Amino acid sequence: MTNSELPRTVCIREVGPREGFQILAKVTPIEQRLKLIEALAHADVRQIEVAAFVRVDKVPQMADAEALVAALPQSSSVEYSALYLNTKGFERAERTGRLCNKGWLYSSPSNTFLQANNNTTIEQSIASVPEWIRAFKAHGKRVHGLMISTAFGCELEGQVAPSAVQALAHRFVAACAAHGEQLAELSLADTVGRGTPNSIRECIALLRPLGIPISLHLHDTWGLGLSNVYAALLEGVSIFESSIAGMGGCPFTPGAAGNVATEDIVYLCHSLGIETGIDFERLCDAAELAELVVGAPLPGRVYRARSAERAQRTVKIL
Repeated sequence: MTNSELPRTVCIREVGPREGFQILAKVTPIEQRLKLIEALAHADVRQIEVAAFVRVDKVPQMADAEALVAALPQSSSVEYSALYLNTKGFERAERTGRLCNKGWLYSSPSNTFLQANNNTTIEQSIASVPEWIRAFKAHGKRVHGLMISTAFGCELEGQVAPSAVQALAHRFVAACAAHGEQLAELSLADTVGRGTPNSIRECIALLRPLGIPISLHLHDTWGLGLSNVYAALLEGVSIFESSIAGMGGCPFTPGAAGNVATEDIVYLCHSLGIETGIDFERLCDAAELAELVVGAPLPGRVYRARSAERAQRTVKIL
């Protein structure tokens, strides 16, 4: 592979304000989360997932989702979105009138994960496609994409074969086509961070014949997150979901680390000559703010390296 085969631009979807706070033991005040969202927007991050409309008894940290969305700063350049896992959550999100949600379907090759995370099964998730289509159409939306969680491995069921992901995607493509809809994106989520560069590339290669753009939502539990980003870039993937300073984790998957840090991906892309449209310095400022809000060091490496370098320069000047 040569640089000419890498994407020229990459789209970053920031999920830290949702991923990062849903896993914390205590609910973070809305005011602090809003400051982080504003800092991300100031760094020219254009797509930000700010909350999750899910069961309060399962994820109490997201109980104030409506209040947070209502307080979001007005912006014509930022698309705010939220996670939802069922049609009730989708309806809640739509009632806010402030979000740019697309029509997402959700599934996984792991029945055990689906039952824990979505209270459903593989067969039920496929059978629910008509219900989702009706919900989307009621709000003037079409089906946009399918997110496949635990696409590279599941803590509950072990390694996931790329062929299982391929088979699941084909079934959803067929289910959508039966109702006059088609997928415009396949999002592969490495929910527990089990993916490797080889498994990432193999899975993408199997899905490429579908002709559907592929995006990645990568966690860094086993330390290969950024390597997996690079492997995906070599396969032409140009859409990544990431979390500022590496915040986050899955509340239904004990031990899962946060997403690959947004600033780490941006630094990698810029070093390869790939445009992101994001202000790197301001993004690192946002990562430092995230650390202050959480009150503990976060997994991201680049923002801490940048901070140490600046401190060293200050000492030399003094």
